Amino acid sequence: MKVAVLMGGWSAERDVSLSSGAGIAAACRTLGHDVTEIDMGRDVAQRLAAAAPDVVFNALHGTPGEDGSVQGLLDILGLPYTHSGCTTSAIAIDKELTKAILVPAGIRMPQGVLVSSASLFAADPLPRPYVLKPVNEGSSVGVAIVTDASNFGNPIAAAARGPWQEFPTLLAEPFIAGHELTVAVIDEANGPRALAVTELKPSSGFYDYAAKYTDGLTLHICPAEIPADIEAAALAMAVKAHTLLGCRGTSRADFRWDDAQGEAGLFLLEVNTQPGMTPLSLVPEQARACGISYEALVQRLLDAAVAGAC
Repeated sequence: MKVAVLMGGWSAERDVSLSSGAGIAAACRTLGHDVTEIDMGRDVAQRLAAAAPDVVFNALHGTPGEDGSVQGLLDILGLPYTHSGCTTSAIAIDKELTKAILVPAGIRMPQGVLVSSASLFAADPLPRPYVLKPVNEGSSVGVAIVTDASNFGNPIAAAARGPWQEFPTLLAEPFIAGHELTVAVIDEANGPRALAVTELKPSSGFYDYAAKYTDGLTLHICPAEIPADIEAAALAMAVKAHTLLGCRGTSRADFRWDDAQGEAGLFLLEVNTQPGMTPLSLVPEQARACGISYEALVQRLLDAAVAGAC
């Protein structure tokens, strides 16, 4: 097939996207496809039209490649593309919209509140410790954990460094102590399949942007060494979230698990519709653990995109 690999762009996750795109392009060439790599700019529609691909592999992360914008453009151009469609992408990138779909269906998520960044200088929105995060960013961009021992001040000082500097509105959620877990889901002929549960153990701090993309900073334990009932619950919740949101191709569900509370301490944090495909990324790692090579995973996603357009 003629495959256009769409990557880069101008989001905070540009470098991650370029890494994902390079790996995907190499895999496509190994598979025998005719590949055009496109570092997305404002002329992306013209460049896609000139490439005239049979299918687009969307390797973008963050906005506008993960929020429905590029998906809508590709729909208008009539080009089949990997991963989720316009509506699902627009909902899943917004953490509050995601909750509005998943929580009423019985999926446990932290109860958060939307706050203006300016209000943080007057008072804490929640009892400490709590987490502040942008509503619609991925890869832990802009995330801060506010504790009594943090250097942010009490209340947070205007001069403190944190996500409030860049985002006018933030989501505040209770901090969930315990384990960082993640589950990859891929679509198969008989429905979505959860691959495995991975536990992530950063060498210091929390699983932030640096811990995710710097080799050696985080230990990946796959499969996670957790009780069977917690594993089963995480796998089931990931598939249910994938299905309810209408995800396509693949997704990745991120969890926190407070082991002191048993299954009641398992909380889904978010669903990623454009999970990374870098050498350190979790979806290809879990696929490999299940006997699916990187190239086979890429081919599955391409086939699903073409089949979904028929």
